[in-house]
Amino acid sequence: MSDEFGQLLSEQKEVAISQGAVVSGQVIAVKEDEIVLNIGYKADAVISRNEFTNIPNANLCDLVKVGDEIEAKVVKMNDGEGQVQLSVRKLQAERGSKVLEEAFENKTVLKAVVTEISTGGLSVVVDQTRVFIPASLVSDVYEKNLEKYKGQEVEFIVTEFNPKKHRIIGNCKELIIEKKKKMQEELFAKLEVGQTVEGTVKNVTDFGAFVDLGGADGLLHISEMSWGRIENPKKVFKSGDKVKVLVKAIDGNRIALSMKFPEENPWKDAEEKFAVGTVVTGKVARMTDFGAFVELESGVDALLHVSQISRERVEKPQDVLSIGQEITAKVVDLNVDAKKISLSMKALANDEDQE
Repeated sequence: MSDEFGQLLSEQKEVAISQGAVVSGQVIAVKEDEIVLNIGYKADAVISRNEFTNIPNANLCDLVKVGDEIEAKVVKMNDGEGQVQLSVRKLQAERGSKVLEEAFENKTVLKAVVTEISTGGLSVVVDQTRVFIPASLVSDVYEKNLEKYKGQEVEFIVTEFNPKKHRIIGNCKELIIEKKKKMQEELFAKLEVGQTVEGTVKNVTDFGAFVDLGGADGLLHISEMSWGRIENPKKVFKSGDKVKVLVKAIDGNRIALSMKFPEENPWKDAEEKFAVGTVVTGKVARMTDFGAFVELESGVDALLHVSQISRERVEKPQDVLSIGQEITAKVVDLNVDAKKISLSMKALANDEDQE
């Protein structure tokens, strides 16, 4: 045997492959729906579009070029045309399954983009392997609309792994609960009564608003929303609003909040502004049978007794006054501690007559 013939045989020596084997080859041709590789075997190998990507109707010419090295799994030794059929997706799925198995055993936190939404939950793909996250395990609260998760990256752990039954279950809820617990511990460790903190309005009710402080929610009661009067919290706040609040009280895991900042207390200068004998102007805020309450400024209401409305007899305040009406009167009594001011229009009229 000549040296040239031996060299030729050596060059033509083919690799030994079998079905299920993992091989690597160089791309020698690319079509829109098929890739041809040289894997060192007697026949070329092909990868169809469906065995390369899960993107529907993808153009392989946009994804692969001649000369690229590709690793794939042998799925058929002869596809009927004398070529070896390979699959990249099956190889990735097997490796993905291994990754998920290890993640299941080690409780590893994984991240993946949500690819599919169903009434029962979300689906994500890890290295070509589908993981299902039931709706009850998507969050620590009931999620009515799962559509918002489409295309979003989520964090989860694998809590059930049974590839034979095609059942691999992900759990986001457990991670969210753990994260919130840690945040709560950190929040309460630094939170003190009297602190001013920032939060986000989470929910608004008729009696107040719940504010997320980053680890725990605090209640901002309607009576603590302003030094003035708030008729309806829903007209003042909405979910998502950023607010600055005062920590009024901490009782176990319950936090009471306030927006009545001491420096903004309208009563702090009341002794000077509303001293007895001062003539003031205000708007009628509400009325009862015994008199009208007049708002002198936000958070400061004064009582105008029915007997002090006029020198003439008045049966009911409604007979001569109306809500929102602006009136001028004289301060006849002041009790700052009790936050009470008494007004008199009659005394003011008498003063004007004397003058």
